[in-house]
Amino acid sequence: MGTSTQIEPTDERAEQADPVGQPNGRHETSMERLDRNSIELMGQLRVAGTGIQVLLAFLLIVPFNARWSEVSAFDRDVYFVTLLCIAAAAALLIAPTVHHRILFHRGEKNYLVSLGNRLAIIAMVLLTIGLTGILLLIAHVLFGGVAAGLVGAAALIGVAGLWFGLPLRRASRR
Repeated sequence: MGTSTQIEPTDERAEQADPVGQPNGRHETSMERLDRNSIELMGQLRVAGTGIQVLLAFLLIVPFNARWSEVSAFDRDVYFVTLLCIAAAAALLIAPTVHHRILFHRGEKNYLVSLGNRLAIIAMVLLTIGLTGILLLIAHVLFGGVAAGLVGAAALIGVAGLWFGLPLRRASRR
């Protein structure tokens, strides 16, 4: 008879849409999507967490350097703000793992993925400030104010543009 009917899937599998409603080509249940998102988030947190741990270790030993007593008040202030930003970023990146350990048997995966995503983004903002601070501090100690200002501005613009500007620009186009 030339007409065809489309049969609806008998299970929950349906093509998923991305956050802006575009089909993403995946045929997965909402629980499968949550599982995938959770695994991807934890992998990304591992990568970022390792880098932050190295930065934090570096910052923790700086004041014990023999020449630390010779730095200016500006350098101490930049150091301390940088240390606080990196420490806060580390805490924010570790938090989703702790939350998962506490809540994973309680059916809270959607909450865990959503909160983990928000905490990771906030951590990356703090890491942007921390990286800028580290480079500003080093440039100021080595070369003085003008070089430090240029290095700090370039770091902030470069990292913020790469990490936030490009994906936000892409998201605004969709």
